[in-house]
Amino acid sequence: MTDTAKLFYTQEHEWVELVKDDYVRIGITEYAVEQLGDIVFVELPEVGLALSEEDEFSTVESVKSTSEIFAPVEGSVAKVNSVLEDEPEKINESPYEEGWLIEIQSANAVDTSELLDEKAYQDFLDTL
Repeated sequence: MTDTAKLFYTQEHEWVELVKDDYVRIGITEYAVEQLGDIVFVELPEVGLALSEEDEFSTVESVKSTSEIFAPVEGSVAKVNSVLEDEPEKINESPYEEGWLIEIQSANAVDTSELLDEKAYQDFLDTL
């Protein structure tokens, strides 16, 4: 089970897990999942796609709406969670473990200074 206290977050409700200095796993938070409702489709990028910070890389469709997902860090898509193509509900069931979206490899160490830690993200959620 992923320790959410070791994750970083964006105000757009993406989470970032630092796997190595230059490699991260990305998904959407439990809060985002609750807001979306039952997820029925996920569009994932191609492996190798170069992303700049804040580039749209995925679309998540639920019974309520469609949401674009943006890259919280710069790098190239190293891996996608292809399980989500057939089982998008994994995001609802397990947003921090089985429901991750992509992994990004960066040319340099990933800069997390602009991301929120667990406490800052919880404080942000309290303002919503």
